[in-house]
Order: sequence, then C-alpha cells, then structure tokens
Amino acid sequence: MSGFRPFIYRIAKRSGIRGYVQNRGGAEIVIHIEGSRKEIEEFFRLFWREKPETFIIDRVIVQKVNPEGFRDFEIVKSSREFIRRSAIPPDFSVCEECLREVLDPNDVRRYRYVFNSCVICGPRFSMMYDTPWDRENTAMRAFPLCEQCLREYTDPNNVRRFHAQGISCKLCGPKIWLVDKHGNKIDVDDPVRETARLIDEGYIVAIKGIGGFHIACLASDDEVVLRLRNRKRRPEKPFAVMCLDIETASRLAYIDDDAIKVLKSPQRPILLVRKREESPLSRYVSPGLEHVGLFLPYTPLHYLLLSDVRDHFAIMTSGNIHGKPMCISNEEALSKLKDIVDYFLLHDREIVNRVDDSVVRLSNNRIIMLRRGRGYAPYWIRTRVNIGENNIVLAFGALLQNTAAIMFEDKIVLTQYIGDCDDLETLEDLEKYLYRILRMLKIDLFSSNIAIACDLHPHYDTTRIAEDFSEKYNAPLIRVQHHWAHIASAMADLGFRDYDTVIGIAIDGVGYGDDGNIWGCEIMYVNYRDYRRAGHLRYVKMLGGDLATLYPARMVFSYLSEIYGLDEACRIFNKLKLFRYLKHGQEEVEILKTVYEREKMLTSSLGRFLDAIATLLGVCGIRTYEGEPAMKLEAVGLRSRVKDPLDIEFKIVEENGILIIDHLEAFRRTLEYYLDGVDITRIAFSVQYNLGRALGEAALRLRKRGIDNVVLSGGAAVNELVTRGIEDSLEEKLVLKTPSRVPVNDGGISAGQAVITGCRLFI
Repeated sequence: MSGFRPFIYRIAKRSGIRGYVQNRGGAEIVIHIEGSRKEIEEFFRLFWREKPETFIIDRVIVQKVNPEGFRDFEIVKSSREFIRRSAIPPDFSVCEECLREVLDPNDVRRYRYVFNSCVICGPRFSMMYDTPWDRENTAMRAFPLCEQCLREYTDPNNVRRFHAQGISCKLCGPKIWLVDKHGNKIDVDDPVRETARLIDEGYIVAIKGIGGFHIACLASDDEVVLRLRNRKRRPEKPFAVMCLDIETASRLAYIDDDAIKVLKSPQRPILLVRKREESPLSRYVSPGLEHVGLFLPYTPLHYLLLSDVRDHFAIMTSGNIHGKPMCISNEEALSKLKDIVDYFLLHDREIVNRVDDSVVRLSNNRIIMLRRGRGYAPYWIRTRVNIGENNIVLAFGALLQNTAAIMFEDKIVLTQYIGDCDDLETLEDLEKYLYRILRMLKIDLFSSNIAIACDLHPHYDTTRIAEDFSEKYNAPLIRVQHHWAHIASAMADLGFRDYDTVIGIAIDGVGYGDDGNIWGCEIMYVNYRDYRRAGHLRYVKMLGGDLATLYPARMVFSYLSEIYGLDEACRIFNKLKLFRYLKHGQEEVEILKTVYEREKMLTSSLGRFLDAIATLLGVCGIRTYEGEPAMKLEAVGLRSRVKDPLDIEFKIVEENGILIIDHLEAFRRTLEYYLDGVDITRIAFSVQYNLGRALGEAALRLRKRGIDNVVLSGGAAVNELVTRGIEDSLEEKLVLKTPSRVPVNDGGISAGQAVITGCRLFI
C-alpha cells in the first residue's frame, strides 16, 4: 500500500529501533526490527496509534528472529521474491491535507492542481499495471518526477510524500484540457472553471476521472436532465448526484450521522438516501423513487468543479452509451460519447483498470452493498473457510450486474463491478479483468489446482466462458444454484465457518431452479456443501418468460387467471385498462389467454410478484431498468403515513414437506382494496411489509436446535419494507443477518459460487 513503508520508517526512527522494511511478493510488507524491549514496545504503540485510516492491515504475523546487528533503519528496494499473495489496494479519495494544498493560492506547484495526492490518498488499482505498488508499475511511470517532487519523494522527514508512488505537481504531472464534441481544443486558462461555467449554462460535459468517464450536468434543471435522458436513452433510471460537501447534500436529502460516516469515508461511495420534500433537485433525477444517490468529491478535480458550479451539486453519472461499459480512454470517449455530451474535460494519465463508482444503501440501519467498485474492489474478503495453499477457484457469477471471483486460501477476491454480461464488450471485460487480477495476485493457473464455478442456468454467456476455462485448464466445472450462491456469499462475508448451517432467505427476480423453473423467493437450509429448499412463494405461470419481466402486466394477467379463471381475468384486466402496459395493447389480451393455457414456465419470484402489484396499482407498468417496478412500489409504500398494515394475508401451507407462501389470496385482497379506493400508499406498504412478516414466520417454523441465524440476500434484500417485516416477525427468536461487503444482488453471486466450490472440492 502506498505510504506504508515511509510510515514504518518514520515510527522506527522515532522509536529508536534498527532494521528494514521491504515490499515482497506484491503488497506483502516485511519489517525486520531490532532494539530494546522499550524501543520495540514504543514502535508498536506508534504503529497502532498513528496508522492512517486508508492503511488496511489484513493480518500481522510476529516472529522472533536472530538479530543481524543493524545500525540504522532503512527502506529496502522491493523484492520480486514470492512469499505469499497480498491484497491489491483499492482507490481512495483525496485527503484533507492534499485538498488544503489544492485550495492554497500560496502553494505555487499544487494550487488548483487536480492530480494532487500523497501517501495516504488518491488512485491505486485504477492506475496499476501490476504489483508491487511501485511507481514503475503504475500509469505514473509516464511522468518522471521533477527536481522538487524528487526531493520530497526521497526525504524521510516528508511525512506525506516520502516514497509516495502517485505524487506529482504542475511541473511534472499529468495535464488537463477541454475540447468540444468534435475534439477541438478550447484554449482557456483554467479548464475546470470553464467546465463549471459550461455546466451552469446547461451544457452536458464528459469528465475523465480516475476509474472512467463521468457525464456531468445540472441536476436542478428539468430541461437539462430530460435532454440527458433523451441522449443517453435512459428514460427513468436514476442518476447519481455529486455534492460539494455535507451541507450541500443535506439540502437535497435527509443526512444523519450514519450517512455522514459513509459519505465521508475514504471509499466515498454513492449512498442512497431519502430525498427531502422541498429539494432543489429536478424531479427527473430519480423519478418515482424516495431515494437519490448522493456522493462527495473524491478527487481535487471534482471538488474544484463543484466549488465553481453555482448549485454546488451536479449529476455525475457513468460515461457510457446504453448497455455498454464505461469509457476509459480519451479516444473511446470522443468516439462513443459525442452524441451525448457537448464538451469533454480530458487528461493524459492512462486509466489502466476501469472502476465504476460503488453504490451502497442504509436500509433499516444496515449497510447494504449494491455495487462494489471504486474504494472497495478488488481488495479481498477474508473468510473463515480455508481451501488450502495451492487450490484456486474461479467463479464467473450470473449474468446481470456481474462480477467474477477468485478464491484462494481463506480469501475471496471479487473483481470490480463488471456489469450486464449479455453484452459482448462487458463479457470481454469480465475475462480481461479476471486475468489481470490473477496476474497481480501472482496466480499461475497451470501450476495450481483449479476449479471453475458458474451459475446453474444453461444459457448464460458466463456459463459458456466457464466451460471454456474448464476445458482450457482441464479443471472441474461446478454449476451452483443461483439462490444457494446468494446465501453462501452472505455467509462468507459474515464469517460463517465451513460446518455452519443457517436458514437462508433469498429474494430476487430470476434464478434458475433445480426443477427447471424460475425461482426467486426461497427459504432454505444452507451450508457451503449443500442446501435444502424448505419453502418458497407459490408457483404461478410466467407468461412469455423474459417478456413477463419487461411487461409485468403479463404477470398480473397470470395472477388474475389463477384466482378468477381466464374469462373473469380478461374482464378485470380490461376494466382496469391494464392492456395499456402491454407491448401490443388491447389486441394482446386475447393472445395472453392462449399463452396462459400453453405456458409451462413457472416462477416463485418475489420480484415478479412485486412487479405485478406495482402494475396493478398503477405505480409502474413497464420496466425500463432492472428492478424498476418493485423499486417504485417500495417508494410508494415508504410514503404511507399509516403504519398499521391492512388485512392482506400471506398464508403459509405445507405441501410435501415444503412450506408454501400462498400469495394468491394476498393478490386478491390487494385488488379489492384498490377497487374500493383505499390509499395506494397504504396498500403498497401493507403488501410488502406483510410479505416480509410471512417470510419471517416461515423461517421461525423451520427453526431447529443449533440454527440461530437467518441470512438474507438477493436483489430484493434491499427492500426496506420487506426486510422490516422479516425482522419484526422474528422478534429476536432468530437473528437476521445481511452482508455488507458483498453485494446482495447478483454482483455477489460469484463469491458464493467460489466458497461453495472450494468447500465441496478442497475441504
């Protein structure tokens, strides 16, 4: 990690010990110290008291060695000798000291210098070619240090810049410039100030950051936001908003102490928070939702830009075209984004590794990871499962919001967020970054015991890649059921051991089941070696497969047909004019009758049920992004002023030893309340909360001696109302646990696949 060796050097000199500190085999740090008992105790006291927050210490191993008679303490040049694999440092936000320099007009070399950093802050993984963390292994090798920077770099008394691999200044570092959409350079004294002026005038600008491009524009102007939506082909999906500081963020949303801690952390993720009723945000930033994604500047560039923008906040969304990965090179951005943006703010430091902004949410006082990228990835997650020294598992995840994972020893390394792998470029990124991280970890696949893991779904493109890897490396391929992987990933994050069993609740949209049906609301006994499905939402027909996901009115028709029969279903469907949510309108209704009679695909998906309720209530009838109807239904439910739920019952029955949560009666009661004109905020609240209570009740019925924990995961685990219902139902008779470092959605699937495969084959 950058700055660690200089830190050790300084406290060693202060404590009076002798010896050396050296990088070996990656970011593995070896510290040899000699001295009196008092000197060594002082060294460790200083170590734990003064260690910066960004120095992540994974493990400290202390060994007694024979003294070698060192007379001084020194930093020894990094060694290529392999001792053990070590963590890859993630990117961190700019520190307060570096920002103070950037804002100081008297600091000639660093005033308004957008690349300023020191030993404890700045980009890491995004600009790394390889380990160890030395300047020669980063994109900064293209910028030789000037005389003044070199003097700071070699000065042991310079606390922040001694051996700081990423440092530079205006004299020697990367440069920034502004161009129009055609690539013509705009000659201005301060490109950042000019960019802020352009944003204030309503223009849309692509900005090259540390892990990729952002697209920035005013977040307070309806016309500008709608123009961005039109150009980006993003009709409803929410945009993230970057705010200058906590005071600015507090004008837009409700910010409590927990939110401040997350927002100001070195990782600086996007945090989903409740919007204020009188917010200056355009209503088109996050339409139909109660939450908005806010984050604070994490580079000097962002801070300077937002200082100059009149609102002190702006949309800062991913710089990509619809369905494609985020752009990382100037040439790619100018080619792909020219029809979206009006101007480009560019620089000449290479982005080596694409790293999207991380996204987290505080839900019922729990930190829930939604997208694991900048600030977190690809730092490993240590588990309480050890698969041995030379055993390696490569896991390829699912399909959407995907990551890959590498497991070795007791560690799981998730790649940064890759994205939806139904796109070729994204799929290629998955393979590219998997290989790159393997190289950084010094893993040779041909000299290791390799196992490959993938989803059970036979037609995922990630499954095809897994099959290719299995053949290429002559490695066994393990296909892992989707919801088992969800729970196992959470268990690994939460520190469960290889012999622990939990009650798992996996709630999401789509997962291929053992019986060939589409699962999505599963209650199961889970350990890393096996699982048993013990309960689920009652099966209903999923009319047209994936079409029922895009057009949830098809699911409404399925529920109505199941409850009332086809003819009455048609009558109700037409009476409510739900055909307006079908691709072909009213003429499609008659076709649906035939589809229903012939449909063989069944689903137990909680996502499809919530989508159907959202459509029935007129909240959202057509999905334009993943999870949209269910997310908007949650938002409507959160607006309910009445917290006493309506009588919408989810009955639990036992069929062939399996608990079935029967939601047909709940759907019928929801329809009746809706037709009676009951406030839809209360209906939405009641459906989701009562569904959560039913899930908790089912878990209680499955309680056994020695099983005290309920582990919740899956994309819908972020739903505040469902989660609250589960927790209230358990009443501390069972403990509800959720992961915080692994995404609850399909971005965490690969971690579960990895630990399951490792346990089944290597333990």
